[in-house]
Amino acid sequence: MFTGIVEELGEIVGVEPQGDSVTLAVRGPLVTQDAVHGASIAVNGVCLTVVDVKDEVFTADVIKETLDKSGLGALAPGSKVNLERPLRLSDRLGGHLVQGHVDGVGTIISREPGERWDVVTVSLPPDLARYIVAKGSITVDGISLTVVEAGADRFSIALIPTTLALTTLGHKEPGDPVNLEVDVVAKYVERMLGDRS
Repeated sequence: MFTGIVEELGEIVGVEPQGDSVTLAVRGPLVTQDAVHGASIAVNGVCLTVVDVKDEVFTADVIKETLDKSGLGALAPGSKVNLERPLRLSDRLGGHLVQGHVDGVGTIISREPGERWDVVTVSLPPDLARYIVAKGSITVDGISLTVVEAGADRFSIALIPTTLALTTLGHKEPGDPVNLEVDVVAKYVERMLGDRS
């Protein structure tokens, strides 16, 4: 379980094909400080399992299902990625409950710069629209954000200077893909209400 508060902007340093999967090598000096084999680290919002750690770089295997359902397949050496270690039970929940299970991929439609922030509009897969509400939470590339406006096929978010400076969303442009995870609480509520007869 994560919070969507990015700890570090890391970098892909290797992508090794393994048939229908890949092994990613990711540089992240902060998140590797206490990482061990079997630990979890969210990479652009995707929970990955650490295979090995050496010299501030960890490796993780990414299977076909994850490549098909996220934007991780588009990463190449030099790509910047958002990194977060899992939440400890004693930590503050600064963002919202994030599982690291991507629900779909959106595309940045537009960026509108403000004085100190940007408003970014992102396309939304139609099956996810029912989970998005204005002032609700959404995870974009592993970042816990508040929805400004929600539509049937898009939503907008406002990015503060800290988010622009310390995450991939400060660098992404219209046309770039982003991983999306909707609020898990909304999915549970839908399921519970749907089971009522």
